[in-house]
Amino acid sequence: MSGSKEGSWSRRRALQCLAGAGALGAWSACRSPKAKVSARRSNAIAQENERPGTIDWMLTKTEVDPATKYRSPRVEGYCSRTSYRAGDSLRIFVSAQPAAMVKLEVFRMGYYQGRGGRRMGQWGPVPVRTGEDPPIGPKRLRDCQWKPRFEWPIPADWLSGVYLGKLTSMEGGWQSYVVFIVRDDRECDYLFQCSDFTWQAYNRWPAQFSLYDNGEHTWWWGGKVWVSFNRPYGKYCQIFDAPLSTGSGEFLLWEFPLAFWMEAQGFDVSYISNLDTHQDPDGLERASGFLSVGHDEYWTFGMFRNVQRAIASGLNVAFFSGNAVCGRLALWPDEQGQADRVIERIGVFGPPGGTREFESMSTLRHERPYANELIGAQSTGPVTGGADWICRQPEHWVFAGTGMKEGEGIPGLVGWEWHGDPAPIPGLEILASGPTQSRPGEWNGGQYTATLYPGPKRNFVFNAATIWWGDGLSEPPGYVRPSVYTTPMGPDPRVQTITRNLLEAMRKEVPRGAPQSPGMSLPVREVLKF
Repeated sequence: MSGSKEGSWSRRRALQCLAGAGALGAWSACRSPKAKVSARRSNAIAQENERPGTIDWMLTKTEVDPATKYRSPRVEGYCSRTSYRAGDSLRIFVSAQPAAMVKLEVFRMGYYQGRGGRRMGQWGPVPVRTGEDPPIGPKRLRDCQWKPRFEWPIPADWLSGVYLGKLTSMEGGWQSYVVFIVRDDRECDYLFQCSDFTWQAYNRWPAQFSLYDNGEHTWWWGGKVWVSFNRPYGKYCQIFDAPLSTGSGEFLLWEFPLAFWMEAQGFDVSYISNLDTHQDPDGLERASGFLSVGHDEYWTFGMFRNVQRAIASGLNVAFFSGNAVCGRLALWPDEQGQADRVIERIGVFGPPGGTREFESMSTLRHERPYANELIGAQSTGPVTGGADWICRQPEHWVFAGTGMKEGEGIPGLVGWEWHGDPAPIPGLEILASGPTQSRPGEWNGGQYTATLYPGPKRNFVFNAATIWWGDGLSEPPGYVRPSVYTTPMGPDPRVQTITRNLLEAMRKEVPRGAPQSPGMSLPVREVLKF
């Protein structure tokens, strides 16, 4: 697909979204950031989103090398880390083919009057050479060693968030992204965990070198494959065409709709990476709620135990995600010795045979803890599929204000991967459930279950059981709606109300956690075992 066609499509789509906000009905909940502001503290998120926004963050001219299917070699780059604190040195490694002058524009992603981003600054142009393709190393590792072309300390006034760096070659105007997270250590209501381990697991850069490629199979689900963060993100490789994913992982696909909506509402949110959850267990306790978002498939054992212990200490958790906590990762240093820059799949957070589609899973360890012991449910056969999200407990506080009735469904909200097989946790309730399908009317034997269970300190763990939850919240500029197995219908007041109920319950301080529904069994004994 030509770069000019993709670019004009992205900008036109954004303008249509902005112009049609009222008609869509989908944007009704994306009111002014002043609409929902925490009374507990001055809300930096609301103040940030009052700043001028722009849609200039979107790529306007990209090109993918047809020989690789996913790589954009005209200009591409990667960052030295996944997340940064204020004062940390941000280094961006860049390659251009052919060599060119390259400029960098950085944008913080949020609501910003519906435009989705704020320009934080511009650097360059600087001369950029063509970086060498790394050799194929042990376990098919591709570990780039390009030269840093942009470097500066993260400013103290850069609010926590997801940041896109837009690289533009001055010779031809070709573009791609780099993506990084700015984190902080302040107390906040919510920690929004980006699923960057999963972004990298599916990154096929430069060509068929993801965690799913072992040299013989292009959808391998075994071990003995290493994937490095020292490489650009190629274009998204799965269920649909997503030009704006070039260099940005999967953030814009499944995670941005939730971030866009939360920032529109002024919710007090701070952002972290999967690696932060792994490395900083104490940091989880600075929030009232922890959010797993979108396609959050890959976790380490350390992540699992850190979140589990935080729940035991009173943290509320919402899995606005599907296929979460499925693959178990090990972390390794890169070829320069920097820790935790290489990932390897070493196991499954589920029982043997729990996912029926992937034969190569049998080569991996299936050991406890299982995902449903943390989430409430887990990935199970046949893993993929779609469904309506069907209410089973309309009197539950989660559904307050939705007007939903038992058996009423939100069309197409479940997909393309989901959670089932609920765990025997005391007090666990099934809020929504139903059969999954391969296409409309063709049932595939799956059964998804959205759940909620009580923690030991009047906290709770919610599981939406779908990757596509964010589709029911907002439709940011540049957003592309997925359509496979089923098609979600876009922003829905019921999804927005359910999400608001959960988020508001999370930040209650006395008592901490949610009001108790009649179905909860309290006190809870041995909900979490270590």
